[in-house]
Amino acid sequence: MSTPAGERLITAASALFYRHGIRAVGVDLIAETAGTTKKTLYDRFGSKDALVALYLERRTVAWQTFLEEHMRGRPLVEVFDVLALWLVDQDRGCGFVNAFAEIGGTGHPAERVIRAEKDWMRDHLVARALAEGHPASAGIALHLLYEGATVLATAGGNPDAPAQAKASALAVLHPPADQQGERGQQHDHDHDLAQR
Repeated sequence: MSTPAGERLITAASALFYRHGIRAVGVDLIAETAGTTKKTLYDRFGSKDALVALYLERRTVAWQTFLEEHMRGRPLVEVFDVLALWLVDQDRGCGFVNAFAEIGGTGHPAERVIRAEKDWMRDHLVARALAEGHPASAGIALHLLYEGATVLATAGGNPDAPAQAKASALAVLHPPADQQGERGQQHDHDHDLAQR
């Protein structure tokens, strides 16, 4: 069970890691911001690496909860409207991409958290696509658009990226009539794979 000091530490660390980056933030600053000590940090979490992993796990829960609450009763394509709303308070973009840029390929325990979040988002969009009668490939395409829009809206300096991605997603989900036959064949193929 988390303690008040532990909660203050993870809250402080989460804000600092997102704002300044993982490598730039030391345990002294985290402890000072939380109004506690380095000893308490190590007693509660064991290491800075474990604290980074927990920061990303909590960020995963926050995003997934936000997404599911705001997507309730809405069509799949509106995921880009929800993304735009989320990014209003996330001016440094995707915390997972930012973290991977610092720790990717190092064997850091947070790498698995990053991969799991990306896998979950792809699987979520694929499941929603199938539920609305689209092929799995449409969900994968929307995932690529979602990831690209997230980066371009912040690092790319293009606040219209989610809306532009939504327009592209509509073309994926509702292709011109001359592509419908091909898409129907793809949907049948995806359905057959799902049944195996």
